[in-house]
Amino acid sequence: MTDNRLPQLQGCYTGVIHDVLRAMGQRNFTLPPRITPLQPEMTLCGPAWTVEGRVDEAADPHETLLAWTGLLSKAKPGHIWTAQPNTYQIAQMGELSAETLEAKGVLGCVLDGALRDANFILELGLPCWRTHHTPRDVVGFWMPTASEIDIMIGEVLIRPGDWLHGDRDGMVCIPVEILDEVIEKSLTAMQTENMVRTAILAGTDPQEAYLKYGKF
Repeated sequence: MTDNRLPQLQGCYTGVIHDVLRAMGQRNFTLPPRITPLQPEMTLCGPAWTVEGRVDEAADPHETLLAWTGLLSKAKPGHIWTAQPNTYQIAQMGELSAETLEAKGVLGCVLDGALRDANFILELGLPCWRTHHTPRDVVGFWMPTASEIDIMIGEVLIRPGDWLHGDRDGMVCIPVEILDEVIEKSLTAMQTENMVRTAILAGTDPQEAYLKYGKF
């Protein structure tokens, strides 16, 4: 079932959501700039389904694949796969995994790590955010340690169910308990920005427009 807040938030842009969160007194909600979209023309937003793991160079290849496919089986439809792998050495998403998640109704993925099979994922259309690309995979090297737990990406705490919103400008994390208020204030701020824009294009001095509308 699609959350009816999703299209509302998708209609906003990250800059205005950022400004609303800042005005509400939130801190440390902007993901680090190392994490960028594979498809910058796409907006990705929705609740986070969190994953964490670690390097285990002694791991058996079969066991790593069992653990990985088990993780894919748990992924929640209508959520964003959000991973802190604690390594940049291996890809955290690839062709078959992305196709599996897309078929399950997962909205996209956000990785503080690498991606592979980029051309296939571009063709598939699953929105993905990552730090870089590498052909190296998880087999015999990496194991998941937990899912649906609090994770840190840079200075940002992401809890299961917190909402992410990302576009070409970057990505922010919205605490779920203030989501409705953030959406309402973001929509209002966008309307105010339109009035400021209209006034300036009609010849109003920009400082006068700011003082009148309290927004710039």
